[in-house]
Amino acid sequence: MTEQKIQLADRLKWGEDVLALTVFFLLAFIPAFETIARLFGNSGVPASPVLVQHMTLWIGFVGAVLAARQNKLLALTTDPLFKPDEEFHIGRWLAKNVSFLVIISLMWGSWNLVLIEYQYPFNIAPNIPRWFLQGIMPIGFGLMAVQVFFNSFKDHILRSVMLMLAFMWIFIAFSETFNENTFLLTAGCIALLVSLYYGAPIFVGLGGLAGLLFWSEYTPISAIPAEAYRIVVSPSLPTIPLFTLAGYILAESGASKRMVKVFRVLFGWIPGGTPIVIVFLCGFFTALTGGSGVTILALGGLLYPLLRKEGYNDLFSLGLITVAGSLGLLFPPSLPVIIFGVTAGVSIKDIFLAGLIPGLILVLAVAGWSIFQEKGNNSKTEPINLRSIATALWSAKWEMFIPILVLLGIFGGFTTLVETAALMVFYTFIVEVFVYKDLKMSEFPRILLDCATLIGGVLIILGVAMGLTSYMVDAQIPSVLLNWVQTTISSKLIFLFMLNIMLLVVGCLMDIFSAIIVIVPLIMPLGLHFGIDPVHLAVIFIANLELGFLTPPVGINLFLSAYRFDRDMPTIYKATLPFFIVRFIVVLLITYVPIISLGLLK
Repeated sequence: MTEQKIQLADRLKWGEDVLALTVFFLLAFIPAFETIARLFGNSGVPASPVLVQHMTLWIGFVGAVLAARQNKLLALTTDPLFKPDEEFHIGRWLAKNVSFLVIISLMWGSWNLVLIEYQYPFNIAPNIPRWFLQGIMPIGFGLMAVQVFFNSFKDHILRSVMLMLAFMWIFIAFSETFNENTFLLTAGCIALLVSLYYGAPIFVGLGGLAGLLFWSEYTPISAIPAEAYRIVVSPSLPTIPLFTLAGYILAESGASKRMVKVFRVLFGWIPGGTPIVIVFLCGFFTALTGGSGVTILALGGLLYPLLRKEGYNDLFSLGLITVAGSLGLLFPPSLPVIIFGVTAGVSIKDIFLAGLIPGLILVLAVAGWSIFQEKGNNSKTEPINLRSIATALWSAKWEMFIPILVLLGIFGGFTTLVETAALMVFYTFIVEVFVYKDLKMSEFPRILLDCATLIGGVLIILGVAMGLTSYMVDAQIPSVLLNWVQTTISSKLIFLFMLNIMLLVVGCLMDIFSAIIVIVPLIMPLGLHFGIDPVHLAVIFIANLELGFLTPPVGINLFLSAYRFDRDMPTIYKATLPFFIVRFIVVLLITYVPIISLGLLK
């Protein structure tokens, strides 16, 4: 029987992997094919934009299943939750059970949504009904529930308790007797907070809170998957998995080493040249991958030894890599910018344009501080050598061309944002596999699956966070908050300062993607009330959240750095503090001098 279970698990794993690879290929191929077909005057694939949007839905849920299988669902802790514990721990036990209950609830809500769509069918493409493509939602949540159930406990008694609690919750949820019970609502919220503290996935906390609030208002839980579906199939959202995949391909290849050589020959003559190289390199990769944590994990093993070899002390090296890993989120094709534009209804192109100068100032400020720190270091500088510069640039010419391609695609009007992202995937694939030959074709499935895992963890958060946002809008919380601010705060400057502090706290406690979805609908009316340009507000928002990654005690990049370099948290706090202060000063400058952001838009 055990052998049969293993075979079944292997077949299920194989099926999930094949599905992820297939969906990812279609997601990249269809927009790229559309672009090429248009050049030859052909119509391309019927209803291709809608199909691509739904492929994003599929890769999001399939990727979330992969993340659940690998224990990589994004959480506030780095210790994997869904594994059998050697000793019983009440906090982790609660987190596992709460996660299971929330996922089961979301599966049920998704199933009801699909049933409603089935009763009133609507074709999004020839012979393809919407309910069919929405079917991945209950299937995805169901597979995640299976992973959580079998991986959390080995003890059959604990598994039985998990099932019993699930049935009890179903009974309570279907009985309208308890909906207005404030004790149950309060207890549920406390259980969610405790569960997040002990490692429950972030989407569980957001989805669970939204579910409780909707339940207390007699609203079906299907409202959450309905909102998740609406945000995930947004026209611009396919750029998230596509740009991230391109960044993954570059990170897995020798691109980082070639870029290091380029920046070293360009800046090696400056005292502190190597830190400057690292600042620019991390900003480049963070912009492409959309995740600062990815940069720390992917490049930390290359950059830390480089700094230590050149004589930089341990604290400076740790601090620089940790801080540089969160630079670049204001540059194209940054995913947070895209999500902000989608959520707030602000032009994505305008935000990218507005973020260029503030992003550059942040990079230069960190680089400048690194040069200042160089005074106490005895590392050697290298004289300018035009031949070495030309050689390094020629060696990395295909990768140096990538930012130009992205900017032309975004601002040139030749392709849509999604088409630009798809073409970039194929460009990086051809360059790294066939030109540089850094990657083998056999490695590509692994890269796709790793990327899908990250994307799944992000998109599932976006989806359920949108459900929470929907509740807040329905409850008129933005209006209430606006009225309170109008009667309490009269000064624009005071409002901006309070916004800075609030966003630092939010960035410290929430990942940037869910923060955008949840907080943006609240602050946009406030910004308009005080006459703040929406594009400037977007830059302020993202710059603050970038800094929130580094805000003690629980800034996510601090945890990732501690995990990557095997250091305790106090050491990481001490290492990043000087850089944090420098970046905080720049964020204040960006906030109070709007021309820095809006100058290129004039």
